[in-house]
Amino acid sequence: MLPSYFTVKGHGINEIEIQKSRFIAYISRAETEEQAQQFIMDIKKKNWNATHNCSAYLIGENDQIQKANDDGEPSGTAGVPILEVLKKKQLKDTVVVVTRYFGGIKLGAGGLIRAYGKATSEGLSATGIVERKLMQVMHTTIDYTLLGKVENELRSSVYQLKHIHYLDKVTLETYVEEAKKNEFTEWMVELSNGQAEIHDGEVIYMEEDL
Repeated sequence: MLPSYFTVKGHGINEIEIQKSRFIAYISRAETEEQAQQFIMDIKKKNWNATHNCSAYLIGENDQIQKANDDGEPSGTAGVPILEVLKKKQLKDTVVVVTRYFGGIKLGAGGLIRAYGKATSEGLSATGIVERKLMQVMHTTIDYTLLGKVENELRSSVYQLKHIHYLDKVTLETYVEEAKKNEFTEWMVELSNGQAEIHDGEVIYMEEDL
């Protein structure tokens, strides 16, 4: 698992007009090629009467799955420019479909490359990009008498609180970078005067908006 990587926030749609042609960028996260292909099929079905539904996706920790499709536009003028924007922004697990409704004015190869690149860039900006960081969830169990102090210190620290479980005792789940596990544990022991029970939870990705 990668320590961190960039991807899109979720689903997004953005439309621009160039020389009377409408370019609509549909963007989604896709963690498998099947998800990417299904998304492309859904957009094509939705825009069955469009002139073109051009697409590209980049999937895998090492970008091992890459596909670009011009869908009838001159070779290399649509799918590849979309893919190049994804690479330039260092995005992973992302699929883009740019739907074009022709407006009557031909753009030429250079114009098409710029148009599909621009539609993709603006679509990504509208959708939003996140950084996913691999984190260890630390479980800290304390008595209710310590909750106010520990929660306040946590919320004003560099660590992000994930969830609080209120049972016989209180368990606070906190996102902690692998390299800071020992530092976090020592801090919690000191903060609770040695009364906290601390153990590792799951290892998951935490998302931060860029």
